[in-house]
Formats: sequence, C-alpha cells, structure tokens
Amino acid sequence: MLIRHLGADDAALLEQVCTFFADVFDDAETYTAQRPGSEYLRRLLARDTFIALAALHEGRVIGALAAYELPKFEQQRSEVYIYDLGVDPAFRRQGIATALIEALKPIAAARGAWVIFVQADTAPEDAPARALYDKLGVREQVLHFDIPVR
Repeated sequence: MLIRHLGADDAALLEQVCTFFADVFDDAETYTAQRPGSEYLRRLLARDTFIALAALHEGRVIGALAAYELPKFEQQRSEVYIYDLGVDPAFRRQGIATALIEALKPIAAARGAWVIFVQADTAPEDAPARALYDKLGVREQVLHFDIPVR
C-alpha cells in the first residue's frame, strides 16, 4: 500500500477518490451526481487549505481522506478538520484509516496546526469509526447543527 498526498496535478486521482467515496459511503448523489470539472479540482488541490490523501494498492484507491485546514483568529495557529475518511470494505481492519491519519499529522504540523479533529456519526454502522477515533484522540460531546443558507 502507498499513501499519496494529492497535489495540483492529481485532479484525475481526486476524481477516482470521489467515485471511491460514492461507493464506500453508498452516496452517489453527493460524490458523483454533480462532479466538478478537472480545472476546479486542480485549483482545489492547489489551495493551502485543502488536503487529500489516497491509499493505493496496485494503482487502485482503497482508502482516502479529505481534510481542510482552518486558520484560527484567536491565536496564530490552525486546526485540521477531517471531512471524509473511508476504507474499502475488503481492506478494513488492516490499519489503513490509521495510516491515513498518521500521514496527515506531519502535513498538519507543517501548516502550523495544533490539532486534527473529526466528526463521527452515532449510527450503529459507524461504531468502528468511533472506536478508531477513541483510540487516536479525545472524545468531546458536542451537538452539530446544519444551518441552511437559502
């Protein structure tokens, strides 16, 4: 397995990551129905605030992570938010999610981040993800609210 930090020239690989997330999360509507163009993806990958990692096995995406750096105002530092993290069901329980998070740590540190955080759902099928995050970090009890813009 190889973990690759995607750069501006990896728009085609980010498209594969989108397809991968659609399959792993069973959510084609979000990840592939209105797929952005390769120029948009190239610009996104070139930004300092977006981080994409892909775990590859024999050239195929078997795990992926998408994160955002959030510069803070109260101190000269940032936080990194793991937005999506998924592993192919055939490759789960082999340390791939942990390896992706471990690969994210030096990237976050180099950008001045003091913490990486992630949100986990409470559904029973998300218990393995919560167990992983409990192993790697400190759980906070929070409420999440989606506020529509329209």
